[in-house]
Amino acid sequence: MDSEFLLWLGIGALGQLIDGAIGMGFGPIVSAVLLSLGVPPIASSTAVNAAKIATGAASAASHAWFENVDRRTFRHLVIAGMLGGLVGALILSQIDGKAVLPFVNAYLVLLGFLILYRAFRPVVPKLPHALGIAGTGLAAGTLNAIGGGGWGSITTAGLMGQGQSPRFAIGTANAAEFLVALVTTLAFSANFGSVPWLNVLAIVAGGFLTAPFAAWLAKHLPIKLMTVLVAVLVIGLSGYGLWQHLTKLAS
Repeated sequence: MDSEFLLWLGIGALGQLIDGAIGMGFGPIVSAVLLSLGVPPIASSTAVNAAKIATGAASAASHAWFENVDRRTFRHLVIAGMLGGLVGALILSQIDGKAVLPFVNAYLVLLGFLILYRAFRPVVPKLPHALGIAGTGLAAGTLNAIGGGGWGSITTAGLMGQGQSPRFAIGTANAAEFLVALVTTLAFSANFGSVPWLNVLAIVAGGFLTAPFAAWLAKHLPIKLMTVLVAVLVIGLSGYGLWQHLTKLAS
C-alpha cells in the first residue's frame, strides 16, 4: 500500500469523522484537496459525490442504528435534495459554479452566528415545517452539485436554524446524503473519465473506517457542545471561502 493511497485514506477518514459527528465537512475537505491538485471543478464534484455514495451509505446505516434519524424530516429532505442535485448538475454544465459560492458562503456565515447565538440562548427543539425542510434540501442539493460540497453545512445548519435538535439534524442530513449523492453522481456520468477513481476508492475506504464512531459521537455529545461545534465549523469554512473571494477581488 503506497503513501499516496494512505494519504487519501486519511483524508477520507478525517472528512467522514468530522462530517458524521457534527454534520458537515466531508465535501469541503475533499473538494479543497482535489481542486488544489488541479482537478477541474466538475470532475471534483463528480468525485466527491461518487465517494459520498459509499461513505454516505455507511453513515446512513450508522446513524439509523443509533436512532439519530427523524423519518419525517428525512422524507422531505431527500426528495428535495435529489431534485436539487439534478438542478445543480444542469447549472454546473452551463456556467462557472464558483460564481454563486461567495453568496452561499455569506449566507452560511450569518446562519452560523445564528446557531452560535442559539447555543447560549437555547430553545426547546421542534420539528421544522415541511416547506422549510424541502427548501433547505433543494438549496443544499443544488449547491452541493455546483460546488462539490455544502450539503452538510446547509442542511445541518438549516434544520438547526429551524429548531431541530442537533442530534437529529446531523443524523438525518447524513442519512439523506447517500441518495442525493447517488442521483447527483449519475447526473455527472459524462465526466466519469476525468475522475481520479483510485483516490476516490481510498477516500471511501477511509470513510468506512470512521463512519460508525462518528455516528456514536453524534448521539452522545452534549447538545450545547454539538451546537457550538457546528456553528464554529460553519463560520470557519464559509468565512474562509468568503475571505478568499474578497482577497481575489481586491488583488
